[in-house]
Amino acid sequence: MEEVNTINVASENVDFSMFALFMSADLVVKSVIIILIIASIYSWSIIVSKLLRLRQLKQMEKEFDEIFWSGNSFEDLYETLNFNKLDPKSKIFCAAISEWKKSKSAHEGEISANIESLKDRMQRSMVVTFNKESEIVEKNLTFLATSGSTAPFIGLFGTVWGIMNSFKSIAVAQNTNLSVVAPGIAEALFATALGLFVAIPAVVAYNKISSDLSKYFLSLETFMDEFTTIFFRQLEKK
Repeated sequence: MEEVNTINVASENVDFSMFALFMSADLVVKSVIIILIIASIYSWSIIVSKLLRLRQLKQMEKEFDEIFWSGNSFEDLYETLNFNKLDPKSKIFCAAISEWKKSKSAHEGEISANIESLKDRMQRSMVVTFNKESEIVEKNLTFLATSGSTAPFIGLFGTVWGIMNSFKSIAVAQNTNLSVVAPGIAEALFATALGLFVAIPAVVAYNKISSDLSKYFLSLETFMDEFTTIFFRQLEKK
């Protein structure tokens, strides 16, 4: 009876709060926890920034479509949209019109004879701009995928290390009481839980953001083809 009471008292004296578990952990487990906390904070900053950016892109795309289909000439649209340095769609359009303006000034009166060459240059200008903008929009997104795939294993490493420490405590104390084993196991499970806490939101957000970006990039590619068709149809009529 006295032994049971001693175990209960020892268990009650152990603080199992997250901060206490962190402070009682050894250097390796602490390092794992710190890495996971930093990864979580950085992952959430990326998630929030990308979601806000996606919302901004959709709003700018809506505004662009309203202006583009207003019936104004391409030169007027260029003057209206050229100031917008945040909208990839506007930058793609302005890159194409800028190339047309350069060709128009360099080959005055010969545009009709160089339509295929002009078409190729305009398409390349749009593709280059598209690639640059997509790279900017997708920047840091791979960190979410990396966190989602590696965080559980980092946490598992902390778990294995914590369990090893628990077995060492048993060997040193030559006692299998829960009060001896519990702190090390709690540290180990805390590292595992933290790894999952980092990985699950990162994977979900990565899949969601990647899907939305794929749809957005597809709309840009569709616009590039549509604009090229409309532009050269009008140019051939002149």
